[in-house]
Amino acid sequence: MSAVLEVRGLEVDFLQYERGLRRRTVHALTGMDLTVAAGEVVALVGASGAGKSLLAHAVLGLLPPNALERGEVLLDGDPLDPAGRRRHAGRGMSLLPQAASFLDPLRTVGSQVRRSARLTGHRDPRRGAAEALERRGLGPEVLRRYPHELSGGMARRVLVAMATMADPRVLFADEPTTGLPPADVRATLEGFRGMADAGSAVVLITHELSAALEVADRVVIARDGRTVDVADPAAFTGDGAALSHPYTRALWQALPGNGFRVVEGV
Repeated sequence: MSAVLEVRGLEVDFLQYERGLRRRTVHALTGMDLTVAAGEVVALVGASGAGKSLLAHAVLGLLPPNALERGEVLLDGDPLDPAGRRRHAGRGMSLLPQAASFLDPLRTVGSQVRRSARLTGHRDPRRGAAEALERRGLGPEVLRRYPHELSGGMARRVLVAMATMADPRVLFADEPTTGLPPADVRATLEGFRGMADAGSAVVLITHELSAALEVADRVVIARDGRTVDVADPAAFTGDGAALSHPYTRALWQALPGNGFRVVEGV
C-alpha cells in the first residue's frame, strides 16, 4: 500500500523575542514521523503538548512566520515546501479543528460554509453548503444561525461539514470526539472509518485511545515533539505485554479500565 502522505523527521522551532532584543528558540517538534495511505485511519496519540496538533498545522503549511522548519513532507511521493502545502490545504488536505472557536462568531454559519464551498470550487456554493450540512444531520435553519446559537455537538458537525466538503484525500481530525457522549463518539469515529474505506487517508489526533482502537489501522505515539512508536491496534490488550515500547505500554496501562497505573521514569 503506497503512502499518500509521508512526514520524515519533521522539526519545528519558534523564535521568540523577550525584553529588549534577547531572542530564544523554542524547540516544539524534534523529530516527527508519520505515514498514512489511502484507505487508512492512523491514530496519532500522546499526552498534551506532545506536538500532535502542531504536526497537523505544519503539514498544511499553517505555521506562523516565526516558525523554522526542517525535515520533509511528501504528498504522493513529491516533497512539498510550506507554500506548496498551503496550496493543497482545504482541497487535497483538510484540517478538522479541535474547537468550535475556529468558527467566526460574527458571521452566520451559512456564510462560513458557503465560503468553504467556494474555496473547494463548488459550482453552486449555496446548494453545496445546504447539502454539506444535511449530510451531517443539520437542517437549513442552521444556515441562518450564528455559532453561539449552536450546541457543542452541532458546532462540531458544522466543522466536519466544512472540512470534508471537498472529499479530501488527507484529513487531519484534531480531537474530534472530546466532550461528546459515547453514542456520538462511536458515530463520529465510524464516519472517519467510512471516509477511509471510501479512499481517504485519515489522521485521527486523539487522547481517547480506547475509542480510536476500534477504527484505527495503526497507532502512532508521540512524546515531547517526537514520534516514539508505531503500534498495531491488536497489541493494545490485557496488561499491554504485546506493546514493545515502554511509553506506549505506560499510556495503555494508565487508562481507567487498565488500573490507572503510572510507570515511573517513562
